[in-house]
Amino acid sequence: MLEGWGRIGAPGREDLATDLESLTMGAALSRGLGRSYGDSSLPAREDDRVAATRLADRILSFDPSTGILRAKAGLSLDALNRVFVPRGWFPPVTPGTKFVTLGGMVASDVHGKNHHVEGCFGAHVRALRMRLADDSVVECSPSEHEDLFFGTVGGMGLLGHVLEVELAMHRIPSPWIVMQRERVRGIDELVEALARAARVWPMTMGWLDASARGSALGRGVLMAGRWAAPDEAPRTPPRAPAERTLPFDFPSWALNPLTARAFNAAFYWAHLDARDERVVAPDPFFYPLDKILHWNRAYGARGFTQYQCVLPRAAGVEAVRALLERLAEFACASPLCVVKDCGPEGRGTLSFPLEGTSIAVDLAMSPDTERIVAALNAIVIAARGRVYLTKDRFTRAEHFRAMEPRLDAFFALRDKYDPARRLRSAQSVRLFGDRA
Repeated sequence: MLEGWGRIGAPGREDLATDLESLTMGAALSRGLGRSYGDSSLPAREDDRVAATRLADRILSFDPSTGILRAKAGLSLDALNRVFVPRGWFPPVTPGTKFVTLGGMVASDVHGKNHHVEGCFGAHVRALRMRLADDSVVECSPSEHEDLFFGTVGGMGLLGHVLEVELAMHRIPSPWIVMQRERVRGIDELVEALARAARVWPMTMGWLDASARGSALGRGVLMAGRWAAPDEAPRTPPRAPAERTLPFDFPSWALNPLTARAFNAAFYWAHLDARDERVVAPDPFFYPLDKILHWNRAYGARGFTQYQCVLPRAAGVEAVRALLERLAEFACASPLCVVKDCGPEGRGTLSFPLEGTSIAVDLAMSPDTERIVAALNAIVIAARGRVYLTKDRFTRAEHFRAMEPRLDAFFALRDKYDPARRLRSAQSVRLFGDRA
């Protein structure tokens, strides 16, 4: 049985090897560290071969004069950071966890706190080496097999297996972050504060209380950051983060609307100062949840999903308010709700972000989960927004079709590079009609 990070599984097994070129021969799907929340990295059928990339983790080359790195697709962001942060380099875009592979970052075209400045990860990828569905191996880039390159960036592994990734790393002035936090009292104030911070800070995000209602709807904490200059940073490098783990599953009743409201209120009021500024290590700033390994066990054996959508700027704060009001009505037991300011849409054929506001919220599994997702999707469709495939598990095919005007272009790419649909996942069966 294979599982996504939401602990929702499917029958199947992984094949592991350091040689990706041999491993991916005839495989239906590649899989990295299994951090997709839903079913995008789960096999469509029990007998589909899944190529696990995580042992193929070598750095192949690095040019310190340009920052150009080439590595195997199974290299983890955690390993990359451990090697390069002490040397003054950092990936241009990072998601909210470091336990992902470069291949997974390409397939999801991940975005981070700096999307309004740097766009998605794919904007910084220079080239990909890939195995296609016919088992040929090709090199693609923005100037060579351009359609394949941009279809693969954000294409959820459905156009080919990523074998190697070449990207441009960014030089950083120090291994420390200047972080500012600001407590905001409601959704209007939060959206305004995000827009204001985006004009000044290269990295922004907000945590909000998904259980708050009325005048407190959307209350939360805005966090903004930038790399510290040498004269602002401590003389010593940050300590390696201590590894703690959640050793067992919580009882399923432990996280409920009452405990979630208590946690959210405590987190909000823990920020006693309306605004503060400090210098912090990069790990707690970029990857706050990674400090506890296996934190997904907090939801118990029932598992959970994360719903993430983006609402276009043109839809205004009213669309954000409508989504948060619906979440509050459902009384979802969520201690995690994150809002980000997104910049312009990237070139990836199915890349997620568009200019507007992204909202991500954890939803504990329940008999109502599908109904909740459908109700939230109705708001997103009306606002002309979309959901993030890397997080999605319950969106219906007709809803995704209504959200995604680029879908026909992606299907045309699949017809060109994989007409027999040899590459597939449980998600592609659910959303795209692939054979189960």
